[in-house]
Amino acid sequence: MVAIFEFNRKRCFSLEEARELLPLVKRITDEAVLQVERLKNHIEEIDPAPSQRSYYEQELETIVEKWTQKITKLGCEPKGPWLVNFDNGEGYYCWNHSEDDVEFFNAYNMETGAPR
Repeated sequence: MVAIFEFNRKRCFSLEEARELLPLVKRITDEAVLQVERLKNHIEEIDPAPSQRSYYEQELETIVEKWTQKITKLGCEPKGPWLVNFDNGEGYYCWNHSEDDVEFFNAYNMETGAPR
């Protein structure tokens, strides 16, 4: 089983470890996506005045930031809303909220150390 209690520590994942952690990543992501959808629906229903829009924009940013913090605490790397990378030391296994499994791998760019 994946050691999920080593919070805030950058980790290297095997594909098996990434897939073991994926149900937790999915649950965290599903909760954040649901919160964003509810807030967007609420905004559409009430059509807030321009003076109130910044409040709702901040609420959306807060949801995404909390999601980012939770994913980072697991040792993963959030790369955008609902996109998670699992570093394996040679590149990243990638997962997006719409996917059922970790299906993609991006190798590091050897010149910069960044994914290609």
